[in-house]
Formats: sequence, structure tokens, C-alpha cells
Amino acid sequence: MKTLKLRDGKERSLLRQHPWIFESAIARGGADSGETVRVEAHDGRFLAWAAFSPSSRIRARCWSFVEADRIDAAFFAARVQAAVAMRGRLDIPSDGLRLVHGESDGLPGLVVDRYGDTLVAQFGSAGAERWKQPLADALLAATGLTRLYERSDASARGLEGLPEVTGWLRGEGPTALVLQEHGWRLGLDIATGHKTGYYLDQRDSRKAFADTVQRLGACRVLNCYSYTGGFTVAALVGQRGAGVTDGQVTTIDSSGPALQQARENLRLNGFDDGAHEFLDADVNASLRRFGQEGRVFDAIVLDPPKFAPTSAHAERAARAYKDINRLALKLLAPGGVLFTYSCSGGVPPELFHKIVASAGNDAGIDGYVVQRMAGAADHPMTLTFPEGEYLKGLAVMRRA
Repeated sequence: MKTLKLRDGKERSLLRQHPWIFESAIARGGADSGETVRVEAHDGRFLAWAAFSPSSRIRARCWSFVEADRIDAAFFAARVQAAVAMRGRLDIPSDGLRLVHGESDGLPGLVVDRYGDTLVAQFGSAGAERWKQPLADALLAATGLTRLYERSDASARGLEGLPEVTGWLRGEGPTALVLQEHGWRLGLDIATGHKTGYYLDQRDSRKAFADTVQRLGACRVLNCYSYTGGFTVAALVGQRGAGVTDGQVTTIDSSGPALQQARENLRLNGFDDGAHEFLDADVNASLRRFGQEGRVFDAIVLDPPKFAPTSAHAERAARAYKDINRLALKLLAPGGVLFTYSCSGGVPPELFHKIVASAGNDAGIDGYVVQRMAGAADHPMTLTFPEGEYLKGLAVMRRA
């Protein structure tokens, strides 16, 4: 077994069972891509078993902190089974859910979502790539399914020195699917959709938005960065529950294909897509134009893409988040609610709150934070890996 020896004092994070070992922490040692290494402190104490990645700044990712463990197919089968069992203890109102959430499930670099009878996996680290076939076997055994599609095309693969790979890993079949969520239906394509095909982490937020719209009876809704219209469907479900039959929903995204799927999602749920506004446009420019036109909205969603992948990008991202939130708050009717999000790992929740507060100050608008939001429970953060909390959101009600 090859060994990594850490520099003096660099073992503290591993003693807290944080799974990342950065290049700068290593005194000596190396291995092939994805190979399991024994990690020792400077004095020879055992610290962890880890997968080595010669191309990444995160030079090794820990599988286990138990010296007696053996990193083999049986180890991964047990880890996968534990992750699947954990989701079985949650009350998830959908047949689309996250089964494996990387480091939070002790499987660094592996993300697996389930859409009905189909699994979609991303192998994003050198270690997950090396153990791909045993992991695929374990996933099918733990779920009893036969179809597993690979979406290993995220940018993180490049940081690990790995090529992009997509396609059926086990079984085959159509890639266009429909998931059930909160009693409504959402279409997606696991081959072409974002990430593994859909943003399952916003499941709880979509329900919260539907409930808010129902309470408001809101007739004017704006969904920005809509992707395939999950929040648009949620708004219309909320209006239906409030008995609103002539509500107006404006949906904005810069992707024509995503907006086409959004229209289809309205039709899947019995709504007339022709009765609502779909804009293939830049959100920032659209918000400015709406302000010039004097338009106001009772409920607004801002769910932008990742502006800050790391803390090094936080300052630039803060300016972008502040600008769109300032513009959105100025469009919000008194008593209306803004649902605003950041999925940037480099922007922690307390910083995001400060950014939104600063946007409100510049807009001359105050509001009540009526709800804080995070990723759904099947996208867990653990006590030892706070980086798992990448998605954060605020529901802000404008003061009258």
C-alpha cells in the first residue's frame, strides 16, 4: 500500500474527519490516479484511507478514517446501501431523489440521482472513476433497478484530469423522462438536462413557493433563470389552489430549449402555456426593462446559475447577486415575496444575507425574512463536511 505523509500540523482537519487533503499538506508520497493510499501524520500515525488524484489541488479524498477498513468492492457496496437506506427514512414527496451526495455519504466525487426506474450518476473524482464498475454494481443491487445512465460531464472532471463521459453504463432506454413531485409532473432529459437532468435540490423550495403564491392569491408572478419552469408550474399550482384562474406568470431564461420544455411542463399539468409569457432573454436586462415600464410583481423567483464556484470568486459574485436582487426588489409589490437563491459554494449563507440586505438598502426597500431555505434533505450537509451546504435561499416579504 502506497503512503502519503503529511506535513507537521496538517493532520488537524483529518482528525476532525474532513475528507479533503490539499497538495500543500503533503510532505511526500504519491500514487496512480484514483489509487487508494494510506495517509499518515508526520510522525507515522494512521489518519485515513484516501483516493489519490495527481492532477487536482485536492490531492486526495478520504474514503475512511478507520484503519481496519479495507477499500474494496464490499466497502463500496456497504456505503451505497447506507446512503440508499438513509433516503428511505426521509419523507420525499417525489419519485425523483438524490441517492448519493458525494462526501456527505462518504463517497467523494460520486453523485447519484434516481428518476423513477432510472439512475443517473456523475463520477467526478479520480477515486470514483477508478471504482466506477463496482459502484455501478452496488447501486443497482441496492435499488433493484437495471438502468444506470452516466453524466460524467461536469467541469470538475477536468480538474481531476479525467475526460468527459456520458451514456448508458447499465441497461438502456429513453432518456426523456417525467418525474412526479408534490402531485405535479415535470419533464426532463437525463442526456441533455443540466447536471443529472434536473435540479432536485430545489424540490422543497418549489413547494414553498406554491404555498406562498396560494396564500397571496398572487396574480403577477415572475420566474427568473427559470430553466424548465419548475417554479412556474409551482406558481400555477398555487394560483389554482387559491382559486385564481387569470393569474399572470412571466418566465425568463436564456435557453430556448429549456423554455420549450417549460411550456411542455405547463401542458403536462393541465395549464395553458399560451396564457403566460415566456421570454428567451437576459434576466438582468429584462429586470431593468420591467422597471422602466413600471411593471410590478407579487411573487418573484431569482434562481441564478453558480456565480462563485469557490471563495476566490466571492467578491465578483457578490456584485452580480447584489445587482439582480436590487432590481428584483424594486419590482416587488408591497406585501409581495421574493424567493432569492445562491448555489455558489463560495458564498456562505451569512454573506448571501448581507448581499441581499445591501441590495435592499440600495433599492430603498426593506423586507421581512420570512423563510430561510437550503437544499432538500436528500442533499445533506454533515457535521464534518460543511461544504455540502452549497444551496441557500431567502424568502423576503416587502414591507408595505
